[in-house]
Amino acid sequence: MTQDEKWPSRVRMTMERIVAGVVEDTWGGRLPSQDVLARQFGVSRAVMREAIAMLLSRGMLDIHSKTGTRIRPVRDWRIVNGDVIGWRLQLDTDPQFQDELMAVYRVIGLAAAAQAAVRASADDVAVLESLFDMLRASPPDTPGHQAALGQLVMRILTVSGNSLFQQMAPLMSAALAVTTRRAGHCAENAAQIVNLYGDVVDAIRRAAPGDAYAAMLALIGDLHAPVLQDAP
Repeated sequence: MTQDEKWPSRVRMTMERIVAGVVEDTWGGRLPSQDVLARQFGVSRAVMREAIAMLLSRGMLDIHSKTGTRIRPVRDWRIVNGDVIGWRLQLDTDPQFQDELMAVYRVIGLAAAAQAAVRASADDVAVLESLFDMLRASPPDTPGHQAALGQLVMRILTVSGNSLFQQMAPLMSAALAVTTRRAGHCAENAAQIVNLYGDVVDAIRRAAPGDAYAAMLALIGDLHAPVLQDAP
């Protein structure tokens, strides 16, 4: 095996050794310097830098110039990689994959709406209502409308209080992108979807989880139907 062929396996093994130390709480909340770790593990500084970079990309570490490398809370570790999902959507036009995204949207969206209705504070409700007002005020099929929609959906995930739902944000964003690209809603359909989001927000404001679930179910059914109709 050449040096170039050994490089990925060395980086992977080094990354897994660092993770083992994190899981075992070997270093507390901060890693030793990269030079110290490289000596301890018997690898080059280049291998160590790459291993650390991989953990940074997974949301497991933060690097600060004055305080070194901090281990982030487990809830911040990225279970789903948004870049990979985006690349998959660019390369894969398979309707089945797009429908699978909508299935994820359905499962997570329903539960998140219901949990948000239970857990939302007055401040949370105020933010949701502000985002809904932005959505309602922006014309359909414009970047501003899509941005407001994305922010509203992500906020519902956050208000749910479920850290795993928040980790699913890239999947939810991808599902929204699919509906935007494929559904081709007319103005009447777009207005109906906005109204349904309003029903979700209103149910969260009223702390009515059953109503929030029902409103999200109606919304997701409306979003999903055009995708199914468009599929060959």
